This record gives sequence, structure tokens and C-alpha cells, in this order.
Amino acid sequence: MIVPVFSRKKGFHAIFYFRLEITRFFDLTPGGPDLFFPPDNFMQEGVHMPQHSIPGLVKREDCVLIVIDVQEKLMPAISNKDAVIENTARLVKFCGIAGIPLVFTEQKKLGPTVRAVRESVKDFTAIEKTHFNCFMDPQFWDKVKNLGRKTIVLAGVEAHICVAQTAVSALSDQQVHVISDAVSSRSPANKEIALARMRDAGAVISSTEMFIYEVLVQAGTDEFKSVLPLVK
Repeated sequence: MIVPVFSRKKGFHAIFYFRLEITRFFDLTPGGPDLFFPPDNFMQEGVHMPQHSIPGLVKREDCVLIVIDVQEKLMPAISNKDAVIENTARLVKFCGIAGIPLVFTEQKKLGPTVRAVRESVKDFTAIEKTHFNCFMDPQFWDKVKNLGRKTIVLAGVEAHICVAQTAVSALSDQQVHVISDAVSSRSPANKEIALARMRDAGAVISSTEMFIYEVLVQAGTDEFKSVLPLVK
């Protein structure tokens, strides 16, 4: 069985996972070794670490899905376009079930958002823009900031242009998760470069199912059952 051991030393935050028989850990960070033990009652029924305290995992109450420019005149030129559209639609449907807010953008003169994505949400609306970096558009900026969410989750195109610029811009004061199988570019090479650059800048590179299961947290709930058709 795996149990976590926590470090609470000033300036050092980490969670270390060990098999149950290993009950201590030496922190070898500067300042000398410290010994940490899990709480005596850690394995008792009902004692667990809440999802919101786990660094790096998406929390539904603190994230927003942003779908960038999945538009009719642009998508035919996008590499692996069918998978991008399918995964984006799955993400949109899931956010509707999970109560996660959605923001859609459309680049001017590239047509409407593709039907499969539009029809995955009730009362679809999109913010028309001309900037590649979504945060340069005042309407987008106001909408995202007013939501008060600290994590933005990105899907859409093109990965190396609008998605990358928006991600890097957001990283100054927000966490960014990029859904790798729901973003793309006209060329696969540009997508790979974009993912690498966003990762280097501090974004988390994720996937559609990774995001869905992080938000769900557990199986066996009514919500989980309603989501199953999206992940089968």
C-alpha cells in the first residue's frame, strides 16, 4: 500500500509517496535533514488528504476551460483535426456536467465554431477577436478575470500561435493546463514545439481523460456514471 509523507519545512513544499512499510523520510534539502512521519491516524477510515490540497491537480472549483478558435474555416487545415474536434467536444460536454465555466473564442473572418463543439453546450456564445493572445482582447480579459479562477485549461488551435501566446501570458499569475490531445496546428512539428515551449514556461501538459478523471476524483458517484459515455 502507498502512503504519502508530507514536508512542511519553510520554503519547501512536497509530497512523497512510499510503500506502507517505509514510515519515514529524510529531507536532504539545504539546512540539514529533517525527519517526517505521517499522522498516526492517517490510515484510519475517513482520514484522507483532500483533493484541493494536492499541488498540481486540477480542482473544479478553481478552473475554467478556454476553447480557442475551433472554427469552420480553420479546422480543415489542422493536423489530426477530427481528434481535436472530438476531444474538444468531450471536454465541453464534461464541463457542462461538472459545472465548470467555459469561454470560447473565434478569430475574426474564420467562420463560426464547428458544429460539433457548438452543439455540445447550451446557449453557445463566443468572443470574437483579432489578437492572437486572447488576453490582449479586453472582452476576453474581463470575462476570465471576473470568473476569479486561478487555473485555465486550454483547448483549441493553433497550438503554436493563439494557444501558446495565451498560455504564456496567463502563467504570470495563473496555473495553465494544456490539453495536448485537444490542441493542434497545421503542422505536427509546430504543435510539438508549442507543447515543449509551454511546458518549459511552466504549463502542465495534460490530456482529455487526465483532466476529466482529476476533476471527478472518484468513481461510483452519479456524476461519474453520467460521464462514462464520454470516456468509453
